[in-house]
Amino acid sequence: MYKELSKFKNSGSFQFSSNDDLEVVCNAPNEASGVFLVYAIQEENRELIMVGSTGTVQNDGTLKAKNGGLYDKIVNGHQFAKTARKYSWKTQLKLEKIEAVEVFWYETYNNKTKVIPTFVEGQILQLFLKENAKFPKWNVAF
Repeated sequence: MYKELSKFKNSGSFQFSSNDDLEVVCNAPNEASGVFLVYAIQEENRELIMVGSTGTVQNDGTLKAKNGGLYDKIVNGHQFAKTARKYSWKTQLKLEKIEAVEVFWYETYNNKTKVIPTFVEGQILQLFLKENAKFPKWNVAF
């Protein structure tokens, strides 16, 4: 785990396999903005395969959040042929022979904590890039 994420108190995680319904297992809040990290689980190994975020900070310091927050971004965000993750992740797990993924989410911007979600996403991607000379395999670009 990345120590940069330890300061965010509202956080959680869940696992998802191709037999699950992402809309049911996702426990991320629908009113929160922040980041999420997706780890592939293969036997005893975990590999970071994606970092994402939701929520935009406006020039007056207010947050412009998408309806549905982290929950909606994880479940209905488009990925892999521009299809909602609730469908595309099932297919991708089977295609890549991934047993399951574990998703960790962190609320980074609220009344008490004001850290821009895309800033945190960029920090984690930068650290990953420094360690691996590439991005996680499900991140296309940043």
